[in-house]
Amino acid sequence: MRFIFVKILFILFFTLSLQGCETLKSLASSDSDSSDEYIDWESKKFHEEAKKAMAAENYPRAIELFQALESRYPFGEYAAQTQLDIAYAYYKNEDSEAALAAAERFIKINPTNANIDYAYYLKGLINFNRDIGFLYRYVPTDSTQRDPVKFKESYANFEELLRRFPTSQYVDDAKQRMIALRDYLAKYELNVARFYMKRKAYMAAVNRAAKIVEECQAKHPAPCTPVVPYALQIMEEGYRHLGLNDLASNSKRVYEQNYPNGAPIDIDENETFIEDFWDVIGLDED
Repeated sequence: MRFIFVKILFILFFTLSLQGCETLKSLASSDSDSSDEYIDWESKKFHEEAKKAMAAENYPRAIELFQALESRYPFGEYAAQTQLDIAYAYYKNEDSEAALAAAERFIKINPTNANIDYAYYLKGLINFNRDIGFLYRYVPTDSTQRDPVKFKESYANFEELLRRFPTSQYVDDAKQRMIALRDYLAKYELNVARFYMKRKAYMAAVNRAAKIVEECQAKHPAPCTPVVPYALQIMEEGYRHLGLNDLASNSKRVYEQNYPNGAPIDIDENETFIEDFWDVIGLDED
């Protein structure tokens, strides 16, 4: 009886062992099939297929191929370009953090690369278009109510590009984007100033409005933002509430001298002037 019981246990153990082996073999075969997808690929093949994926807007696939190319041929002829391509692919895939990290990595590893200016430009582009989703692209709304941190970073990125590479082919586009960003940031400051005026925090409102005017003067002779006349109006009203009539009169005089026919652009329309500007020059596209 004991012998029969032992024999049954042995058979069960042997059967389970065979099943386990088959499972391991199956898993190993699956892993092998996955890794064998690129087993005969040369660096040129990776590069061409990744470019095809980019052209087809299959950005996850492009990222996978660029990463495989970099890991298999880290010192090949496409090594540096692949690092930059990965940054751009992440950007198009709307993965801003990964895109910025990849661009920074390219700059650190390839400081003398011929395309280094594009890496700096790409950083500005990423922050410029960051977090602009369907709502802000297609629905009339005042986007200048949002936190401007990323737009400040974008402005700084483009400034660095202009400072380091003044003859870069990307300078002209960067300058246009900086104008749009400057106007956006000025409108944001105006919104804050108006908020303070409603709360009767007149000094805070005046300080915000004065900041807009000072920024305009600092960038002379560049054209001033269309927000300036509205800032001057807030300064006049705020100073009068504070009993600072001389400063109020001075603000009114500056307004009348520079804008005798009133503000040239109505920034309070349903669709803001900055969104109109972006639509015209296509700055929310690359």
